[in-house]
Amino acid sequence: MSATTTTMQLRSGSMARRPAPVTTPSSPLNRLQSSKTLTPSSNAAISGELDASPDASFDEFSRDKVFSKFLEEEFDVTRFVSDALRSGSASSCSEKLEEGIRLMDRQLRNEINLRHDDLLHLLTSLKETEGSVSLMKGGAQSLLSCVRRIRSEIAEPYHDIKTKTRQLASLHETIELLRSVIRALRQIKKLKEAMETDASRPDLAKSAQLYNEVETLRKEADLNGVEVIDSEIPWFLESGNKIRTEAMKVLEKGMEALNQAEVGSGLQVYYNMGELKPTVEGMVGKYKSMAVKSISTAFDLKAISASASGSLGPGGVQRSGTPQLGGSSKARENLWQRLNPCLEQLHAVMLAVWHLQRVLSKKRDPISHAGFLEEVMQARPFLL
Repeated sequence: MSATTTTMQLRSGSMARRPAPVTTPSSPLNRLQSSKTLTPSSNAAISGELDASPDASFDEFSRDKVFSKFLEEEFDVTRFVSDALRSGSASSCSEKLEEGIRLMDRQLRNEINLRHDDLLHLLTSLKETEGSVSLMKGGAQSLLSCVRRIRSEIAEPYHDIKTKTRQLASLHETIELLRSVIRALRQIKKLKEAMETDASRPDLAKSAQLYNEVETLRKEADLNGVEVIDSEIPWFLESGNKIRTEAMKVLEKGMEALNQAEVGSGLQVYYNMGELKPTVEGMVGKYKSMAVKSISTAFDLKAISASASGSLGPGGVQRSGTPQLGGSSKARENLWQRLNPCLEQLHAVMLAVWHLQRVLSKKRDPISHAGFLEEVMQARPFLL
């Protein structure tokens, strides 16, 4: 036991006397250089160290004076090269950079080795995604072609229907125009027959009805420009004027004789032509003008004064030249003489208007049974 104890003390003394190794901070480049002289077991240790801490190289780069410049956001290559040339250590700087590149390549390989399974999984997922995208692209192309085909299949019937609809509308308008033209020609033919039956005394009521129907067709169907109709227009207008003239003669004759039958016949003609109201208003206006003119003539003071005295007396003409009635019996007698025809004229006018109103109140259209007086008084009741 003493020998053993002595041996352990010697060993411990020799270990106490051995100097401790000096440790110096090692940079990535120093570690890279030292790895060149290490054994394979030491390289494996370093590889394990890198695998254990993949971000260690970046931490050491950030602490290195040369490599930390590359990590700056505002790194300038030109300035870095200029500084290296001015320092006179361009070759050593180049070697250091090459060593750093090799170290980074090694670290990149280690990262790839560490994440090999993940990268393979991502690559497989990427391939599957590409396949899905290709499949979806093919489906989208098929859908697009299907939509185009459907669009063409729908668009063609739509255009056909639209064209056929326009053709049908044009055909319908043409048929309606032809019907109006044929009806107008038939009515014109009947009008000619009615006007030529008895040229001296044509059937005015029937002719007026036919004339009104043709005129209504011309306005509603717009037959202007149709050659077969335009060729008949001159004769048609002339016939209308003839009907109006003959009807006015019958109406005036009936008004003078106070014949209700003739007045009713004349009014029936104008009713059939659609001109009853303006005709009656025109007649009433004519009688009104006659009454006003008669009264103005009867009370013409200048004429009364001139005929009452050959020489003007005190009551004759004033110095201002305004005629006035004098106080002589001749002037009064002259006034009454002028009033007699005026009153007779007023009596005839009032009697004619009363007669016209009586006929209008009794007369009704035989077809529509519309009262003539109501027809005339629709807008303005001028007859009381």
